[in-house]
Amino acid sequence: MPAKKLIEAALPLEAINQASAREKSIRHGHPSTLHLWWARRPLASARAVIFASLVDDPDDPQANPAFVAACKDLPPGDNVTASGDTPRMRLFDFIERLVKWENTTDEDTMNTARRLIRIATNNNPPPLLDPFAGGGSIPLEAQRLGLEAHASDLNPVAVMINKAMIEIPPRFANQPPINPEQRAQLGKENWRGAAGLAADVRYYGAWMREKAHEKIGHLYPKHKGETVIAWLWARTVKCPNPACGATMPLMNAFDLSKKTSRRAWLMPYPDRHANKIRFEVQTGDGKPPKSPKVGRGAKFRCLVCNEVAVDQYIKDESMAGRMGAQLTAIVTEGEHGRNYHSPTDEQEKIAESAKPEWKPHQEMNRDTTNIVSGRGYGFFYWSDLFTPRQLTALTTFSDLVDDARQQAYQDALAAGLPNDDIPLRDGGRGAFAYGEAVAVYLGMNVSKQANRTSSLCFWDPGVGNVQQVFARQAIPMIWDYPEGNPFSNSSGNFLGHLEYTLKVLERSPANSAGFANQRDATQLNGNAITLSTDPPYYDNIGYADLSDFFYVWMRKPLRNIYPDVFGTMLVPKAAELIASRYRHDSKDGAKAYFENGMLETFMNIRKFVSSNYPLTVYYAFKQQDASFLKDGTVQRGRTGWETMLTSLIQAGFSIVGTWPMRTELTTGLKKKMNSLASSIILVCRPRADDAPGLSALGFRQTLKRELPPALKVMQSGNINPVDMAQASIGPGMAVYSRYSRVLEPDGKPLSVRAALLEINAALDEYLDEQDGELDGETRFAVDWFKQHGFDEGGYGDAETLSRAKNTAVESVEIAGLVKSGGGRVSLWHWSDIDPSWDPRRDQRPTVWEAAHHLIQRLVNHGEQDAAKLLARMPAMGGEARQLAYRLYKICDDKGWAKHAFYYNDLVVRWRRISDLAASIRNDPSQMDLL
Repeated sequence: MPAKKLIEAALPLEAINQASAREKSIRHGHPSTLHLWWARRPLASARAVIFASLVDDPDDPQANPAFVAACKDLPPGDNVTASGDTPRMRLFDFIERLVKWENTTDEDTMNTARRLIRIATNNNPPPLLDPFAGGGSIPLEAQRLGLEAHASDLNPVAVMINKAMIEIPPRFANQPPINPEQRAQLGKENWRGAAGLAADVRYYGAWMREKAHEKIGHLYPKHKGETVIAWLWARTVKCPNPACGATMPLMNAFDLSKKTSRRAWLMPYPDRHANKIRFEVQTGDGKPPKSPKVGRGAKFRCLVCNEVAVDQYIKDESMAGRMGAQLTAIVTEGEHGRNYHSPTDEQEKIAESAKPEWKPHQEMNRDTTNIVSGRGYGFFYWSDLFTPRQLTALTTFSDLVDDARQQAYQDALAAGLPNDDIPLRDGGRGAFAYGEAVAVYLGMNVSKQANRTSSLCFWDPGVGNVQQVFARQAIPMIWDYPEGNPFSNSSGNFLGHLEYTLKVLERSPANSAGFANQRDATQLNGNAITLSTDPPYYDNIGYADLSDFFYVWMRKPLRNIYPDVFGTMLVPKAAELIASRYRHDSKDGAKAYFENGMLETFMNIRKFVSSNYPLTVYYAFKQQDASFLKDGTVQRGRTGWETMLTSLIQAGFSIVGTWPMRTELTTGLKKKMNSLASSIILVCRPRADDAPGLSALGFRQTLKRELPPALKVMQSGNINPVDMAQASIGPGMAVYSRYSRVLEPDGKPLSVRAALLEINAALDEYLDEQDGELDGETRFAVDWFKQHGFDEGGYGDAETLSRAKNTAVESVEIAGLVKSGGGRVSLWHWSDIDPSWDPRRDQRPTVWEAAHHLIQRLVNHGEQDAAKLLARMPAMGGEARQLAYRLYKICDDKGWAKHAFYYNDLVVRWRRISDLAASIRNDPSQMDLL
């Protein structure tokens, strides 16, 4: 029997999750800044999942001996210190280094990872395919790890992102730049990877910027001798009051800058003569007037007569083409920061003078509500989302892409690149293809520029800049908007956008071949290959609809380079694999389409996926998917989750593992509300064609036998309580899915939903059984907590329960767990218990006290003080940690997120607390308690 791959046995999950969450705060060089894409998988989790899918579990007796030896040679770290010096712990320590962002460009770390993969794969690493490549995290990390990377997606915007990341950079890796400026300095720099290509894109981008300024610079004049960052506008309608009829500005607020040292706001003044509002900028002390926005929705107060224009009136005016816009302020780049100026007629007239020669007149999809066209404001075409000046700028930059391509082509010939006519799309590597490669990045930069060059951007008074259209996965209506200056040095400028692209290109691994193709995932076929993918979530947002925003600008400069990718006027939508009601006649029709498509996809994958390596599938996890029907709890929707599991199993896969991946930074309220994993990694193997069947009773018996050992391994690896229920699905579904069918006594199949309920019940039973090892007072407290939390209950009920636990209410009260009076009993909350408790002086310390005093010290004084307490009760520490798992599960079932947080946090930080406690025990001078 072959050895298990590491991902089928164990992972250093917390380190992977921390590295994944940290990526949210990384900008420079991160692929997310190459071009916007939604719900992009973190690089750290993709890298760890691919690596752990290819290498053996070195503690498995069947593991490759050469690989085990290589693991033993890895330097030890915290895992070895905490859990013992085993090959697996040394590999864990390496993975914790591998997933760090800083190490993506550390060649020692990456070469070690590639070497370990080569040893584990007998020097034959498999190619990897992601059939739902999207933003490209998975194929990029496959390439970084030395694999031949294949990315496919139906969406042409996603295809181009992947071409820019994995296909083009290796084609021209390690080549010096061809532009005249850098070519004159050759020999002075080491042009590794795609650095030379990046230098050329920077050069021709700057050339484009200068040419664009020559053409349209007059539309972006300075103001009072300073470069304008943005012109701020407000949409307007005529006041609905017939006696007034003033031009109403529709504004959310009057703030321009909220910075303490540079406060600025707008002061509106009614101009009776012009029958409109005149704005003046105010600075210094004071505060802006009350916003004209009224409540929720599109309701605004007239600043002349106080009449309220309601949502339907504003929609009617907009749909009739009577919505206008008014300049409200001008923001410039001053010597010491932003300067804010009142609007002028001259600046407004210059903006109105723009006459775009082209615009994307493709019709928007108004059947969906996640783009602004669905809300009835008169936006029918993609060009409607841009002002005339914005259209002029984007069109000018777009037209210059081809000029830059031709210039790069001529310079590439002069630099000595092969003179052939093989285009980039056909695998060209000569001067012609190189010019096209430069154009790809410049064309994508125009597309990216549109995200901050639209009338649906918004001005952020907190930081003082133009914010992007896609602040979330939708295009919301914006009433007061900024018009940024692409020739400034502020956010949204052309070269600033390009620099983000270049930092990604400079960090590109470019170390092995990559291929990106436009394909329908349901029609896949091929040779044996390993797969890792992030399929669409069941009722996910329609990215095909949203990505039209970028497609119309990307297509214009790049359709001649990739005519097949840009062969349609808009992004293909009919085959997008989501349960979208408006594309199908009903909710049931949408559901059937998604389920059939997902099943077809995995059935095709089953035909050619390699049997040597597990298939890994990311599932976009949601809070409502986490809970299962139990007595006293509410069943929450999980259609997508069940559909994914059912599709995999029906397609012939056995699910052998599930790993929760958290990709959000958990701070503030989100942390306290105990945000769950944002993805579940499903680890799958092809099920044997002759797999036997099993009865439902046999399934329950096997589950009861196999699940507890797997859960113990997870807990020994310090898996967080918040992740326990999701992780337990892996070994549970491994039992269910290894059989061709599981049948109830009446011959009907046991559904995936029923199996999930059985797995959750088995987890509860496992945790319940651990109560038997606790002292009687703690067992009483656990059951009382399950019924009442920290609220009061009747004394008689408490007396009955205490007898069942072989104790008495008085004993539990003397032990310091409960308080009673007036016929009522309640547990002491951890925040109210005696902070001076010392387990060595307590004649009968309880595990309940140990866990809650540790929480109190951790919250009030931190890990060091919690460690001092743990050092005084080494025998009870493990039981206290175990109790935290039990109490977290109770809180999760009850929906008590506030209480659940503290039990989860104790386990999350246990390894650090435990290490500190061991150090303290070795140094008695540290034992004094705070």
